Amino acid sequence: MVSRAAAAALLALAPVGARALDCTAALVLALDVSSSVDAAEYALQMQGLAAALRDPAVVETILSPPGAGVMASAFAWSGFQHQELLIDWTWLGDRASIEAFAASLAAAPRRYDHWPTALGRATGFAAALHGENPVPCRRRVVDVSGDGANNDGVGPQWHRERGAFEGITFNGLVIAGADPDPVLYYRAEVLHGPGAFLEVIHSYTDYPGAILRKLLRELQPPFAQRQP
Repeated sequence: MVSRAAAAALLALAPVGARALDCTAALVLALDVSSSVDAAEYALQMQGLAAALRDPAVVETILSPPGAGVMASAFAWSGFQHQELLIDWTWLGDRASIEAFAASLAAAPRRYDHWPTALGRATGFAAALHGENPVPCRRRVVDVSGDGANNDGVGPQWHRERGAFEGITFNGLVIAGADPDPVLYYRAEVLHGPGAFLEVIHSYTDYPGAILRKLLRELQPPFAQRQP
């Protein structure tokens, strides 16, 4: 985990360089660690995401066009009071910074494992996190992964109605199979903004390939504007 203090120290230098290098997107990764996700599924999620970020196609996408990069952060979410910042805003402008970000995700310990699914709180937390990004970027994106509908506190609509999601695109990666249907819930409540889309899988074993497809799509502006 990269602490907020450590990230702030890095960003004391990064913003000027990041602006000069062109921030194509600000990306928040929101990872489900609620009680429906067991230890093996958590490992598939974190290792799959790290592997996707290390994939040569994703690296080239992040660093294209030459001189460009993205701002990225990641947090784990479960119950209404349980959101944990895993990595604060980090400038990904070269291969070394992308590798360090991926390594931090792969090594992130799980601190919560028995709380419900507060999707509304998670989306609100993600939107607030975007407000703390110190670097102007062309697009603001939230990548939400999960396997269930909201069952703790207000839903995403509560935040949407209050304008918290303005200017942000929320994309989803949902693991189907629960009741109520999380696919229907994500389509109705989570997706938001230009080109928002949903990646649907049926098992966490499919997660590594799905998150790779998802990152490639949402980090490439021509593809990011396609409708679901």
